Amino acid sequence: MEDMKLKISASPHVRSKATTSDIMFDVILALVPATAFGVYQFGFSAGVLVAVCIITAVLAEMIYQKAMHKKVTVGDYSAVVTGLLLALNLPPTLPWWMAMLGTIFAIIVVKQLFGGLGQNFMNPALAGRCFLVLSFGSYMTNFVLDGVTQATPLANLRNGLNVNIKDMFFGYTAGTIGETSTLALLIGAAYLLIKRVISPKIPLIYIGTLAICVAIYAATKDYDVVEYTLAHLCGGGLMLGAWFMATDYVTSPITASGKVLFGIILGLLTFVLRIFGGTPEGVSYAIIISNLLVPLIEKVTAPKSFGYGADTIKEEKKAKKAEEKATKKSEQNADAAEEDKAETKPSKFDVKGFVNAIVVLSVISVVMGAALAVVNNVTKEPIAKTKQEAKEAASKKVYPTAANIATSDKVDYEAINEVVHQLGYSSVDIDELAVALDSSGAQLGYVVTATTSEGYGGDIQIIIGVSVDGTVQGLDFLVLNETVGFGLNAKEPEFIDQFVGQQVLTFEYTKTGASGEGQVDAISGATITTSAVVDAINASVMIVNLLGGVE
Repeated sequence: MEDMKLKISASPHVRSKATTSDIMFDVILALVPATAFGVYQFGFSAGVLVAVCIITAVLAEMIYQKAMHKKVTVGDYSAVVTGLLLALNLPPTLPWWMAMLGTIFAIIVVKQLFGGLGQNFMNPALAGRCFLVLSFGSYMTNFVLDGVTQATPLANLRNGLNVNIKDMFFGYTAGTIGETSTLALLIGAAYLLIKRVISPKIPLIYIGTLAICVAIYAATKDYDVVEYTLAHLCGGGLMLGAWFMATDYVTSPITASGKVLFGIILGLLTFVLRIFGGTPEGVSYAIIISNLLVPLIEKVTAPKSFGYGADTIKEEKKAKKAEEKATKKSEQNADAAEEDKAETKPSKFDVKGFVNAIVVLSVISVVMGAALAVVNNVTKEPIAKTKQEAKEAASKKVYPTAANIATSDKVDYEAINEVVHQLGYSSVDIDELAVALDSSGAQLGYVVTATTSEGYGGDIQIIIGVSVDGTVQGLDFLVLNETVGFGLNAKEPEFIDQFVGQQVLTFEYTKTGASGEGQVDAISGATITTSAVVDAINASVMIVNLLGGVE
């Protein structure tokens, strides 16, 4: 017995024949139904975006790895999966170059700069999507179906409109390329479950938690609980996120109890973001936030190591062991105790490793900061020029009879805005007050640029032409990030034309149909946007009336 030696192979001791490329290829196959339906539903532009994202992802990873003298790993198909998932999270009308930027951000910044596959701290595809939402919000919320701009079903639901659950389940609704068809996504999920690529624990707990929260909320609001809950389950990319992104091996917990906690957190976050946040979807941000919590989740759910802090099964055995330990005074047991103490003693703090990590992160931060600074310097003037040209074009549009629009550096905007706020428009600021002149140099009126902070999607900036007698000559928007199909309809002629040609001191909106002077019809399902725009217009008209014909 004493001569026997145990040989232990290197970990892992539980082996699998599945390789990374096998798993990624299975994910690609599982996404085929949703991808095919998205291309069928939205047409050629959707197929182009899918191809652009996949090709860009593969090239970005290959070029980076070659430049860094690293092993090229595009053969594991992980870059293909990232590109495909990002494409399925994009609206079909997004310009291809924006899709390329989002893909490069996902591959280089989120994946490769943190060590490549297995080292990224959040889902790269969702990080790329959130990057595009923050950078190009109006494009990322522009959803078109059958050539018509429409709101997503959840946006309709949030604004009190009815939705068609059957259309949502089969996918005949507006949305991103891969999120609309619940049926196609469930087919892909079933394939992954059959192949044992993913566990159903996280998706089912995620979906179940959200369903319970939504059902309770619907009951408190006297909504149709079943219809309201099903709409939330079939819309907003929940199925795409739950089955294909929340289950990502790298960014989800590996402990059994951690998966449960992860799913619950996902469901709660999605519920809060959808019901109380500024977006009707919320899945992308919920998954990314939960990804960041994974290290903490695994820390609190990690099982105790064998032989260290484990509880005994029987209390009597525990007492007996303690008694025996107290009575043993032999040298052998003392030496063993010292050895055990040395083995369990925490290792010293790795100062060198810590310093190296700080240096590496600092270098990355400096390089990224420098790159952003260079890009900013290169693009600053063209962007400013483009904005100025757009503003000049808008000025001519809102005062078409003016031969010249003159600005002045002598305008005291602080005093003007103080008056605006005293008039009751505390959320409105006058940004610019230009004079509209005819060909002889005589004053016709003013072109006023005003911003209100009360928009549903953030600040709204209008530009309005008002003659010296208070008649509105024209109206346009410089900034408008409202919901597609609702607040964004403020740009439509049907709404703008209600103000043009009217000579009143203040406008008011009505939901029952404009019948009197100064009344305008509110935008259907967008009362907040209507109120904000009307306040900005009223503040601008009042300032012009106060100024009169004074140059």
